[in-house]
Amino acid sequence: MTESALALCALLLSSGCVLTTFEGAGDPPRIAPPPNPIVPAEQRQAAHKPAANLSLDAAAPTEVAARHLLVSYKGAMHAPPGVGRSKEEARARAEEADKRAKAGEDFAALVKEYSDEPGAAERGGDLGKFDRQTMVPAFANAAFALKVGEISDVVETQFGFHVILRTE
Repeated sequence: MTESALALCALLLSSGCVLTTFEGAGDPPRIAPPPNPIVPAEQRQAAHKPAANLSLDAAAPTEVAARHLLVSYKGAMHAPPGVGRSKEEARARAEEADKRAKAGEDFAALVKEYSDEPGAAERGGDLGKFDRQTMVPAFANAAFALKVGEISDVVETQFGFHVILRTE
C-alpha cells in the first residue's frame, strides 16, 4: 500500500469505520456502515408499543358468514333485465325490507319478496362464509362490522342496495 492509502486506512479505522475485505483488484476500499447507535432501554420499549388509537383485536374474524337481499335498479351493475325501478325507488324498497327484517320477520321470506339477485330466493340469500377481499369494500365493511345475528342498515354498492344479516 502507498503512504496515502495507509493514512486513509488509519483515519478510517480511528473513526470507528471498518474496511471490508470484498473489494476486487483495483476497486476502491468499501467502508462498512457505522454501527447502530446505542439506544436507551426505555426508548427501545416505547418504539415497540402500538399506537394508542390502533386496535389489535386478535379475535377479529378473517371470515364471516351472512345472508343478504339485494334491491337493484335500472342502470345498476348486473341488474336483471326486468328491473325498471329508479335508484330512489330501490333505496325506499330496501329500507322497507330492512325495517321489516329488524322488526323480526323471517329473513329468508323477505329475500323471496324483495331480492332481485338471481337464485337468492332459493337459497334464502345465504352467501356462506367469505373474507373481506371476496366482496366489494362497502359490503365487506358492513358485514364485518355486524355481530352474529345483527342486521345492517341499507348498504349501497354498484349492484344496488343490500340488507345484510350476519349468521357467523
